[in-house]
Amino acid sequence: MREVSANYSAVANAEQVSKVLRNTYALLGMTLLFSAAMAGVSMAINLGYGAGMVCSLVALALIWFVIPRTANSAAGLGVVFAFTGLLGLSLGPVLNHYLNMANGGAIVMQALGGTALVFFALSAYVLTTKKDFSFMGGFLAVGMIVALVGIIGSMIAGFFFGVDISGFSLAMSGLIVLLMSGFILYHTSEIINGGETNYILATVGLYLSIYNLFTSLLHILGAMGDE
Repeated sequence: MREVSANYSAVANAEQVSKVLRNTYALLGMTLLFSAAMAGVSMAINLGYGAGMVCSLVALALIWFVIPRTANSAAGLGVVFAFTGLLGLSLGPVLNHYLNMANGGAIVMQALGGTALVFFALSAYVLTTKKDFSFMGGFLAVGMIVALVGIIGSMIAGFFFGVDISGFSLAMSGLIVLLMSGFILYHTSEIINGGETNYILATVGLYLSIYNLFTSLLHILGAMGDE
């Protein structure tokens, strides 16, 4: 009887994991497309950096204060689309900046291709091996704190003291690329091993990893290709 119960529990858990995984990737795909569309709108109307910053700040407010409270309800879906749409709008000025460079189109496409390659390769690795990367949670959290402190410190040094922070900024972008790669492994592993059962929260985690990975690669490639 215990064996039958254990087998039933294992099957139920496998079905739950499969359902969360399907819903996460479906929602992730839709939000990425929606975000790309909003970025296109932002580029078309030539949204300014100031307005883009406001969109980013509102998106941060949604992820900190609203999504955690609505993730278990249908309203959470609307909040996720609002969040990803706002980040898409904030990306428009950045993309316009790079596209105005002589080789801007190639830089953007390389960043997109690199982001897709990293995401699919790491996701496929976790899905195939089912390896548990939950141990990375603490390291990634510390890494993000270090990156945020470094970015804020460099901005202050550059703004108030006129220090050339271009090299340090590139180093921070490289660190973020590594951290976001780690987060992709971590979030996918959490879904596969049953640590994350809410597909809305799982989608937000993966979306942020992809978004930050793309913008960091864009910065690195743009600096390398800037003549």
